[in-house]
Amino acid sequence: MMCCCAGPTATAGSGPFAPRETAAPRPGRERAAALARAQTWMDAHAHPGRCFLLDLPPDDPFVRLLGAPDVEQACADLAAGGLGLATFATVGDLRVLTVTAEAGIRAGRAFAPGEAAADHRRQLATVGRAATASGRRLVRAAADLRAPADAGLGVVLTCEGADFLEGRLDGLQDAYDRGVRSITLVHYRVNELGDIQTEPPVHGGLTAFGADVVREMNRLGMVIDLAHAPWSVTRDVLGRTAAPVMISHSHLVRGAAPHPRLLSAEHALAVARAGGVVAAWPAGVALATFDEYVDEILRMVDLLGVEHVAIGTDMDANYRPVLSSYRQIPDLAAALLARGAGEADVGRILGGNVVGLFAGVLG
Repeated sequence: MMCCCAGPTATAGSGPFAPRETAAPRPGRERAAALARAQTWMDAHAHPGRCFLLDLPPDDPFVRLLGAPDVEQACADLAAGGLGLATFATVGDLRVLTVTAEAGIRAGRAFAPGEAAADHRRQLATVGRAATASGRRLVRAAADLRAPADAGLGVVLTCEGADFLEGRLDGLQDAYDRGVRSITLVHYRVNELGDIQTEPPVHGGLTAFGADVVREMNRLGMVIDLAHAPWSVTRDVLGRTAAPVMISHSHLVRGAAPHPRLLSAEHALAVARAGGVVAAWPAGVALATFDEYVDEILRMVDLLGVEHVAIGTDMDANYRPVLSSYRQIPDLAAALLARGAGEADVGRILGGNVVGLFAGVLG
């Protein structure tokens, strides 16, 4: 979910959620669009159409902050952008999050007993319905990732933050049975699994319960997502997991005052060396232009190797994005081609690597 520093009266498309720039269409876009028909493009992390807000009333604070959900428009944009697969992420700590100009986004209070699990069920029910509406299908196994283009948009259901578990493992099996195939262990609340990037450490890394969650996710065949996890948690997960992991939306530290959501070279390389994928995040926390996003993708390729880089747009809940619509994905492909990336490498970055990771874990 977004990282922002705006007050709670902002609306979608303005304030902290307005694009930092509106990039012009790129030369070579037609060639890139043709590539999309031959390759499988997939976004590693997103909330298309603000799907996690479905069925909430118009006066809900996050509906007022982000704007009303519009999954149908998002799916039209996905199709226009050439993506055959997309993640639809719920938000595990949504009900306790606050947004202020001073502190950005963080947990503003404790959950009431059962509150996290109840909102998780609401989100899974509504997002699940959206995921299986006309022209869409829910991805449950590796074979679903390889379905032909005329099978419709493939939706990978994910959860950002495992707060819904409320310290109990049985919620994992239930989430799996409902179609969830990846979980971001932590988000903006220091939960029962481990520390987060944007708050002082509490646990010193992954907790014993977090280790149990890692083992159970391995057993079930669910992709572990370490976005929002500090190096201490990533290190501990890599020491325990039997499967490769991903960081679904981040990128390398930039500048003299690095944002806590970004990654050191050591952090990113550890994930890549364990066979994982790091997805480049087009957020305005460190990037000011579309071209800087292209630069960052190529910098990650240089460090990690092209087989370990993907894109994770955080679409429709991102802070001042430099890529703000799925309709710009062909422009991203065209920009990568213009910078010397081969067609096969563009396919890896825009989907092949993350599809391969999911296929290997889902089985």
